[in-house]
Amino acid sequence: MIIVEREIAGKVISIETGKVAKQANGSVIVRCGESVVLVTACLGPDKQADFLPLTIDYVEKGYAAGKIPGGYFKREGRLSEHETLVSRLIDRPCRPLFPEGFGREVQVIATVLSADENCPTDILALCGASAALTVSDIPFDGPAAAVRVARINGKLVINPPIAEFAKSEISFVLAGTKDAIMMVEGGAREVPEAEVLDALFFAHQEMQPIIAMQQELREKVGLPKVALSAPDQTKAAMSKEIQAFMDPLIAQAVRVKEKQQRKDALNKAQADAVAKFVKEDDENKADIAKLITKVFENRSYDLVREMAFKEKRRIDGRDFTTVRPISIEVGYLPRAHGSTLFTRGETQAIVATTLGLSTDVQYLDPLIGTENTKRFMLHYNFPPFSVGEARPMRGTGRREYGHGALAERAIKAVMPDEKKFPYVTRIVSEITESNGSSSMASVCGGTLSLLDAGVPIKAHVAGIAMGLMKDGNDCVILTDILGDEDHLGDMDFKVCGSEQGITALQMDIKIKGLDKDTMTKALNQARDARLHILNIMKAAIQEPRKALSKHAPKIEVIKINPDKIRDVVGPGGKVIKSITESQGVKIDIADDGTISVAAVDPDRLAAAINIIKGLTAEAEVGKIYKGVVKRIADFGAFVEILPGVDGLVHISQFSDDKIRSVNDVVQEGDELV
Repeated sequence: MIIVEREIAGKVISIETGKVAKQANGSVIVRCGESVVLVTACLGPDKQADFLPLTIDYVEKGYAAGKIPGGYFKREGRLSEHETLVSRLIDRPCRPLFPEGFGREVQVIATVLSADENCPTDILALCGASAALTVSDIPFDGPAAAVRVARINGKLVINPPIAEFAKSEISFVLAGTKDAIMMVEGGAREVPEAEVLDALFFAHQEMQPIIAMQQELREKVGLPKVALSAPDQTKAAMSKEIQAFMDPLIAQAVRVKEKQQRKDALNKAQADAVAKFVKEDDENKADIAKLITKVFENRSYDLVREMAFKEKRRIDGRDFTTVRPISIEVGYLPRAHGSTLFTRGETQAIVATTLGLSTDVQYLDPLIGTENTKRFMLHYNFPPFSVGEARPMRGTGRREYGHGALAERAIKAVMPDEKKFPYVTRIVSEITESNGSSSMASVCGGTLSLLDAGVPIKAHVAGIAMGLMKDGNDCVILTDILGDEDHLGDMDFKVCGSEQGITALQMDIKIKGLDKDTMTKALNQARDARLHILNIMKAAIQEPRKALSKHAPKIEVIKINPDKIRDVVGPGGKVIKSITESQGVKIDIADDGTISVAAVDPDRLAAAINIIKGLTAEAEVGKIYKGVVKRIADFGAFVEILPGVDGLVHISQFSDDKIRSVNDVVQEGDELV
């Protein structure tokens, strides 16, 4: 067994190999504190695909935190949303580091064996994935490493405990190689661009010891890498012939501005090449068809980039900084509590906000940490018709989870405090058309739907997707990228924020390096676009609606003496059940005496509040009450002034004259003031 270790931000991180899971092509155990993650990498059969069939799964085991899984089946099942998001987090920086043309199946599994909330396991899993691939015989141009950077009380810190996350103004997971930042994911509380950049490059410097650990491990136990297949010279000659035929057709097709027409023109170019070069009686026709597809993809990539560098022109004719036309229709859905139809170019989203009660919170079962519920949710849906396709709908995919999480993070930074707005809030973004940046349309549409719902958010938030094309020293940064530009470019950089600063970032880079000046330019260009979009959004709706939708529940919060809770609940819950059924309301009672009452009808809400106040009111000195005589004694009468509260009216207080008997003045059941 070989172990390497370094101290990172005051904590020792170790990577060991050679003891566990030795039949995998590469396996490591990563430790930090009491967190332990096993990461394995396996290579499939020697069968090349036309793409990289890479699967990465991050799996948390209940025993890792001393827990038994909840639910009916007491074992781990399919990946949770959190596990899916971490799996995606690991995949994004690792995938670009496989050599071009490598198409064998690769599977990486990160299994959390022990979880310490002071040492989050997602970072260890990402570092372990790179280490397992680095020491294996699988071709991999790593190593890569990851850290989480946060700013707490004005100071940048690396890999803070989970308990510190809530205090942070900045929280980003950053992955990179020795020379470049490969991936960024995280959020901030309206932090200026320059400060975000400082945090990112500080984190990149701090991850270097982890990269050095993996290089040391590779030198000690690394296996020789599997050889890549040599290029087929016969195919190379045919590729040139196919390219000569297809180039003019592709060059003309990529200049078609509309997505579907461009797609049709590109498909026809490929079909024409198949008709020319694939003969029915040719025994190699399947290989030739694959070659045509490969040439088509490579030349589409090259010609679009040539157009950008030489003609300073994009696919749809825009310059590099122009945002596509935007149209907004607020209040699009009549029954939703808040809604909008947001369209930017050929990307469109119907976004709806629903307001709920505390009973509508999402219950979480985290392996570690204290956040057990969510009051704010954003769900992103990407149906096949949004891109004009017919394919099965198989539930929420990794992409939908990822885009939803990004948009949720962007807007959460401006959501009101629970005490100010005691609603559970759910946003759903239905992508109805997509040609790039649908997650950013969800951010813009989500903000607008919240305002339409009357949610008092702190600021408008918009999102913009930036792209990059780099060729040697030539570099162009693209604002508001199309789907094709995302596919053919070198960077996908999504930036969300308000006028004050950034609330969320997601960045993936396909090239080996990106200097600070280029990133600064990209962020500044994104800010200009964001401010442009925010102005359009403000013109559509400047501030939250003054009143909630008539279909939304109205909530009123009152505070009572905790000792009075039993009076509201009643024996066996009879009293609270009577109030909810008679008035058609929902009542939530906290242990500290906070009572939230919700109803669609404001009159019923008021009636329920009055009943509760009557049940829990306490007598005040000097206040005048109306009450009913409950019992008469020789010395006076007992009058019920509040439910269960009797006050004594002494015989001397009934009249200025002397009274022989209280019965001469009042009887039981009489009402007095």
